[in-house]
Amino acid sequence: MSASMNMQDPMIAAADLARMLGAPDLRVIDATWFGPGDPRSGRAAFLASHIPGAVFFDINEIADPTTDLPHMLPDPVMFSSRMRSLGLGDGHRFVVYDQTGVFAAARVWWMLRVMGAREVLVLDGGFPAWTAGHHPVEDGAVAPQERHFSARKRAELVRDYAQMRAHVAIGNATILDARPPARFSGAENEPRPGLRRGAMPGAINTPWTEVFAPDGRMKDAAALQAVFDGAEKAPTLIATCGSGVSACVLALALARLGRRDVAVYDGSWAEWGARAESPIVMRADD
Repeated sequence: MSASMNMQDPMIAAADLARMLGAPDLRVIDATWFGPGDPRSGRAAFLASHIPGAVFFDINEIADPTTDLPHMLPDPVMFSSRMRSLGLGDGHRFVVYDQTGVFAAARVWWMLRVMGAREVLVLDGGFPAWTAGHHPVEDGAVAPQERHFSARKRAELVRDYAQMRAHVAIGNATILDARPPARFSGAENEPRPGLRRGAMPGAINTPWTEVFAPDGRMKDAAALQAVFDGAEKAPTLIATCGSGVSACVLALALARLGRRDVAVYDGSWAEWGARAESPIVMRADD
């Protein structure tokens, strides 16, 4: 890849990013986040070691402060303000990565796209692929220069609770659930307390881990087609998960197959499973 970014594929290899590093319009974003129950800190991992010039994007802080649901999408005004303080602005090309592979980076990729960013890629294999290639790293805090970001929300890439209730009732969307099979079936409890077990009626279980090869990189298009088993051709595709993070991994994988219109149910099971009126299917005994 040259200095221009291939926007047909949402992933970029570590070697290609290394060749682009230092370009004046390129911004690298560390999106490391650890799930509930994990004592590790994404910010601490960033301060210990990160790609040179990267800034840390905390999905728990750049989130809607008016809800108790985890890391919900903020409004465009707040998002623009936080982007500005990170030095991420109009005219920039973005590459997002995780310290552990590809996880919350997909969430930030999706958030940027929802808010109107055009050139956003995810580092294939994440920070492990970067260090395996012996590319440079640095540590410590950064002090980016502020840059204006114009947020223009693409509502078609987001679904809320009312919209999901309508989709389930009418059956007019293919819903892919990225959670592990035991949680999807209801055989295991959710990691967040107070949530019912089970799945949304009509949803298809597509565990997010299935889109990656053993080396941590995303599978190629042919292998991804086998994972989605034809679902990628559905007219309306919506991804859901536990709290709106791994759903974005499915959206990222589907973008590799050319489906850049996949919506994400932002509240996901953290919202659906907490509401008594939500219809739920238990598959543990199927």
